[in-house]
Amino acid sequence: MQVISADQAAQLVHDGDTILIGGSGSGHAIPESLIEAVERRFLASAQPRGITSLHPVGLGDRDQRGVAHFGHPGLLKRIVCGTVVDAPSVAAMAARDEIEAYTLPQGALSQLMREIAGGRPGLMTHVGLHTFVDPRISGGKQSAKCQEDLVELVEFRGQEWLFYKPFHIDVAFLRGTTADEDGNISMEDEAIFGEMLSMAQATRRCGGVVIVQVKRLAQRGALPGKTVKIPGMLVDAVVVEPKQWQTYQTDHDPAFAGQMRIPLGSFPQLPLDERKIVARRCALELRDGAVCNVGSGICTGIGIVAAEEKLLDRIILTNEQGLTGGAPANGLDAGAARNYWAMIDQPYQFDFYDGGGLDIAFLSAVEVDARGSVNISRFAGRVVGIGGFVNISQNAKKMVFGGTFTAGGLKIQTGDGTLKILNEGKHSKFVNELEQTSYSGPYGLQRGQVMVLVTERAVFHNTADGLELVEIAPGIDLQRDILDQMAFRPRIATNLHTMDERLFRAAPMDIAGEMLPQGPRHHPRVAALAGARA
Repeated sequence: MQVISADQAAQLVHDGDTILIGGSGSGHAIPESLIEAVERRFLASAQPRGITSLHPVGLGDRDQRGVAHFGHPGLLKRIVCGTVVDAPSVAAMAARDEIEAYTLPQGALSQLMREIAGGRPGLMTHVGLHTFVDPRISGGKQSAKCQEDLVELVEFRGQEWLFYKPFHIDVAFLRGTTADEDGNISMEDEAIFGEMLSMAQATRRCGGVVIVQVKRLAQRGALPGKTVKIPGMLVDAVVVEPKQWQTYQTDHDPAFAGQMRIPLGSFPQLPLDERKIVARRCALELRDGAVCNVGSGICTGIGIVAAEEKLLDRIILTNEQGLTGGAPANGLDAGAARNYWAMIDQPYQFDFYDGGGLDIAFLSAVEVDARGSVNISRFAGRVVGIGGFVNISQNAKKMVFGGTFTAGGLKIQTGDGTLKILNEGKHSKFVNELEQTSYSGPYGLQRGQVMVLVTERAVFHNTADGLELVEIAPGIDLQRDILDQMAFRPRIATNLHTMDERLFRAAPMDIAGEMLPQGPRHHPRVAALAGARA
């Protein structure tokens, strides 16, 4: 192992290379200094050219950091990732068809790292069927330049599967906290583990170069073996960046690193607006003991609402980055969590999700059609991507989508137990035809999944006959505020309910005593043993 500078690391990237990059979202374990150095070299020398950027999660602050540094003509040939929305310059290049852009399920890409590491032919999974990732639709392609099929439809033992092809990796940019003199890497200050080990193994399997950015160096033998996340035998070079932040927003939060737990009263509070109303109504779907996922966007408020309502210790919130328990963070810190029980590698979290381990999942919705299908991946001329959305939405037992009824200038008045629309949003979310299918309502029903759609003024269920309106906010006019804002007419429940007025008051809802049980959490054999002892 050698200690080198970030600029020296950038010299190791050749024209046409595939760079595998670790980290997640808004700075979580992202090797920012290495990415910056590649941009710096390109601007100075026009090299390297035609690289492929490969990373399971979107990387960036939705401004100029992360893989936005690759947003220069000639530098980037192809990007393969979960989302591109975090890097606006690259997303714009994809929308203009200047690069090859593929957005594939975050979980599939994460698990694919292990398959590459093990020398297996690729990843076979049901995740992505009947969505835009399915090659019968578009195969995850987000630009016309994309000609290669990265996903194949296969049949095995009479069942349809998707096969995700492996990649050849030339260089890996990874991140940890501390490196010792032998190149062993620990991640004690990081907010996530991601799939750093699998990425290092996959790169080594391909004969590529593994470069790890860290905050500090330690003496040989100083790191306890249990804290080492990437063994030194997998590391070729280390770059030290002492000013490395935990996320793009937070220098260091010991709660994100799992070094302390904070009182529930210390969690941030949300203002009473349309986003909090949605998060609150979603929280009414919680069940005592339920294992849940809370996605990015509007649904990150559910953890904060749960803390405010003193429900956090009665449910199990998880996120796809590998955190279990506690409360997922929001804003630019989304992907981290506080007071969590466990931090595991991301591929294993997706194994749990894909296997149906989630009782309830909460995700955002941007476009919805009459059949209960949802789009979040491409709309209004913007390429966004899919993240972990497909893994989560296809496999949770109950799927709760959240979002405002309209977008672009929506203003409301509330606080007295009613809701009034002061200014309607310019964009309707209820459309006749989705630009892309990120979630298939009919496929969800076929798999026996319950689907609920929550907005600030109405709640819908998906049925065999399509979306059905089941709740309406107090103060809202059915025709003017709901039906006139939809491109299609939903079914209307014969027993249409009024949404709980507590959703529209500033005080806590005090719902802790009303939570219903999710159901028995113990295996029947264990439950029988307990009964016999009694």
